[in-house]
This record gives sequence, C-alpha cells and structure tokens, in this order.
Amino acid sequence: MFGVQNVNPHGVGHVLCCMCGMGMPPNPAGMCVDCIRSQVDITEGIQKACTIIYCKECARYLQPPKHWVRADLESKELLTFCIKRIKGLNKVKLVDAGFIWTEPHSKRLKTKLTIQKEVLNGAILQQTFVTEFVVEWNLCDACARAAANSDQWTACVQVRQHVEHKRTFLFLEQLILKHGMEVNTIGIKSQPDGLDFYYGSRSHGLKLVDFLQNQVPVRARNDKQLVSHDANNNTYKYQYTFAVDIAPICKEDIVCLPFKASRDMGGIGPIMLCTRVGSSMQLTDPHTLRQVWIDAMTYFRAAYKACGSSRQFIEYVVLDIEPVQGATMAGKFVLADVQVARVSDFGVNDNILTARTHLGRYLQAGDTALGYDLASLQIVDPELEKYKRGIQLPDVLLVKKSYEEKRRKKRARGVNRTWKLQRLDMQAADDAGNRGGRNGAEKDAMDEELFLQELEEDDEVRAQVQMYTDPALAASAAAAAARRLQ
Repeated sequence: MFGVQNVNPHGVGHVLCCMCGMGMPPNPAGMCVDCIRSQVDITEGIQKACTIIYCKECARYLQPPKHWVRADLESKELLTFCIKRIKGLNKVKLVDAGFIWTEPHSKRLKTKLTIQKEVLNGAILQQTFVTEFVVEWNLCDACARAAANSDQWTACVQVRQHVEHKRTFLFLEQLILKHGMEVNTIGIKSQPDGLDFYYGSRSHGLKLVDFLQNQVPVRARNDKQLVSHDANNNTYKYQYTFAVDIAPICKEDIVCLPFKASRDMGGIGPIMLCTRVGSSMQLTDPHTLRQVWIDAMTYFRAAYKACGSSRQFIEYVVLDIEPVQGATMAGKFVLADVQVARVSDFGVNDNILTARTHLGRYLQAGDTALGYDLASLQIVDPELEKYKRGIQLPDVLLVKKSYEEKRRKKRARGVNRTWKLQRLDMQAADDAGNRGGRNGAEKDAMDEELFLQELEEDDEVRAQVQMYTDPALAASAAAAAARRLQ
C-alpha cells in the first residue's frame, strides 16, 4: 500500500506529473504515487527475513545474547520482541504493526508493518510490507541440563510445613501460579510434607524464598555443597539448598499461647483462634475480640503448635443468638452470646451449650456452625498450667458458619462448580502417597475439596486466587438448568 501525504497543501487544483504527465493533486514531490513508487523504496535497508530461537520445553524465545523471554503466540509481547529483531526500522517511522495468521506447525511468524518516511522535497511516503520470521527450535541452557540429567540443578528450595493437611500448599500453589514464580523451575517434586523446587540458578531460588517470606510466616536457612572444582582456572561449582519451614499454624486452628508471650501481649489468651495468615498470623480471642499480629521472627523465637485443627470440627445448630450490648467490633467480627446444640445430639438428648462467639454478624437462629468441643478436646499443654489465675475454658468455641446444607441442596438440584484452578506440573515423590499411614490419594482429594469449599465461602481468599471457567462443567450446568425449566 502506497500513499503520499501533502505536508503543506496550497490548493485543490490538479497539476501534471513531471514524470508521466498524468493529472494529479499537487504535492511537494511533483510526481504521482506510481512514479514515486518507481523512484523511491522506503523499505530499502529494512530486514525482510529473520530467524528467532525458541525453546519448546519452557516456551521461551532467545533475546540475544543469552536472555530468554516468555511470550504467547500473537501476543503484544511477542510482537514487540519480533519488531525489535528487525534491523533498519530506526530510520523510518513505524505507524502500525500486526501479525498475519500462519499455521501453528509451520514454524513461521509473519508481521505486517506500516511505515512512513519523508522523501523528495518534504513529501511523506507511507508503505506497508511483510516480514517473515523463521522459528528454530533449540533448548535453552536450563532445559538442556534437565534433558541430559534431571539431577543437574544448581539451587533447590525445600518448602515444608509439618501439619496433617496440605491446604496451605494448595493455596501457595495458586499464589505461585498467579505471580509466575514457577517459570524458571527445572522441576517440581511433591513430598509428603511439602514441595521441592529445583532451579538452574541460585538467584532464582533466592527469588522464590523472598516471595514465600512475603506470603506466609516462614523461617529460612541455606547451605551449599561443592560439586566440582577446576584447579586450572580456579572455579568452583556448588549446589545450593534452601530449607523453608512454614509455621505449623493454619487458619481456623486454635493455639495455647505460652505464658510469657501472653504476659508480653497484655494478658491476652490463653486460648486463641487463628483468623488470618499472611506474612504474619492474626490471633483473635473469640471471647473478648482482642487481636494480635505475630510475625515469623516473633513466632519462631518461642514456637508453639496448634491445639486443634479443622479435622476436629464439630457441627452445631444455633438455637439462639444475641449480640453483646456495648461490645466493640473488630473488623468483620461482632461479639455475641449464643446457645447451640450438637447436630449429633438431636433426638438423643437435650444438651444445650452456651458460649460467646465472634460470629455475631454471620450467625442467626437456625444456622449451622462448625467449632471445637473444648470439653472433649482435652487440651494437654504445659503452658496452660503456668497461668496462676483460674482458667475456665468454655465448652464450645465456634469458628465459622457452615454451608453444608446449602451445598447439599445444590447437589440435589444438579448444580455443580463451573470453574477450575490451574495446577503446577509437579512430579510425585516415591513416598508422597503414603503420608500419615492412610491412603494418600483420598487425603489429598479431601484436602483439595475443603480448599475449594473455602474459596466458595471466603471472599478474601478467593480474591487472591485466579479462577478459570471450565467449558465442560459450564455446558453440563447449562444443560441441567435447561432440564429443570422444562
């Protein structure tokens, strides 16, 4: 496509072309478009063919001399990468650029570029041309080492949390995918109590450690081992190992604060509920709504374990609830007095339990809630005996509202989830399927289902995770809805 733009038009009359004598609107060149095209080619000196290197294992392109960038097909990032590879574009003005569709298996990329340049007495000539890129497959250094020997790693980040479930790692997996922290890994291996990340560079391992320290309370330590030494040029090759321990306190766990820690925090506790976990842990006293934030350094200085986890939840029915008059609010929590009964006691006995809860905003009479039966939990902690004042623990500690009945009604109507989560490409360890002496596959499936239920119920957790529509599930849900309307 060719066109001539007149920078300073002076009239609307026609003049004759100085080359062919055809009538035309006047322009500074004094020539028609065909004659300018025959005399001047503004694409001269611009590269029309180019070769780019692509690693098919990690889906990255080589940015010379040795930097690899990730870009999807026909994306803005890939278009920018291709344009920068074209030599001679700095002499003209780029007006427009885009991809021309090619077969995905053809190993060819074509871009359509529109450029402008001033020629012949100030006339601006615009021209469109096509540049073809030949894609050559070549493994990057990291993928080449992994293909030759999967154990040839430089840095290994071992992430561990010694708890009975893997919901923390399911959440961390989504955060890692959301922030793209898995792109530089050589391999990921699942362990019974954590994950191992293998990298070809020590800096990539340090980057993951810094990321984890900003997401969860961790304690990190590192070590290195000499692999080889070249005495001729005095070079050393090391393997670096980073051990990252996540605090074994999860959301919805109850803890017994050590006496010294409780005294330093103003006499709070001793039984506290973990209501939020980030780079620090938020502990809430459900009877007074006093809250404290404990960072990783403070926790690991005097570490303590949870007295109860979500596996010990008991389902209760709320019989009556009344907000506490004059009580202050703590964020989304409201203090209230509640009367509950165990769901398992219905039709068996008339035991009614009275407790104080922080869920005054969420619970109403007739709702079901999940909590701890402290009377039968039998908390045995030496720190609890150090409190000089008499400690009278409540019989019930409610943790959250239960939506099991709502989920059961949805399943009865045939309404299922229409979304899914992206997962890491990881390799299972030899002993990863036998954790806790039970069937590892069943425990993992149960942990994953509980995590999905938490995403449905907690909007704060859901806001940190990328959820994708599953076309197959969405189609089946639409078909089920159509059948119900018939």
